[in-house]
Amino acid sequence: MTLANQLTVLRILLIPVFVFFSISYGQSLDAGSPIEWQRMAAILVFIVAAVTDGLDGYIARHWNQRSRLGAVLDPIADKGLLLTAIVTLSFSNWNQSFPLWFPVLVIARDIVILAGCGVLYFLNQGLEVKPTWVGKGATAAQMVAIAWMMLQLPHYLASVYAAGILTFISGVDYLIRGSSQARHHAKPNS
Repeated sequence: MTLANQLTVLRILLIPVFVFFSISYGQSLDAGSPIEWQRMAAILVFIVAAVTDGLDGYIARHWNQRSRLGAVLDPIADKGLLLTAIVTLSFSNWNQSFPLWFPVLVIARDIVILAGCGVLYFLNQGLEVKPTWVGKGATAAQMVAIAWMMLQLPHYLASVYAAGILTFISGVDYLIRGSSQARHHAKPNS
């Protein structure tokens, strides 16, 4: 297994650790005696996992460690980390939380993308999804919003709105690109 894939697997393994510390901290807040080291542990685990996201891609590209396994595991690790963090922080009792529309938007966009990929795979019997700059920007903005909220920085909603706007734009972009591919494959061959 390549180093890039090992980092991706590490990111997947850090997800339940993040959830444990996040929920534990939320419960300590509910009990009226917040255990700050649990919040710091959740933040640290999230930051380490987020750093592996960029690092595994860099290593894969620069040291020619691209693999089929990495192509499958990387998006699973990315979506797993982001969706888990957004849902966990939306429904556990931290001092701040995401507005309900944010997890709904992120989950809806991902469902639409998955459904579109399924349709395109069915039409083409093969699928090559290429990430776009707006999709990568949405992912980065979501990570920033999560970190901003966990760090309890002021005006965290500004980062949430920025992430929400980029998430929406990337969803529209994927829909347009997917529709174009579907129309191309639906045309009879001459």
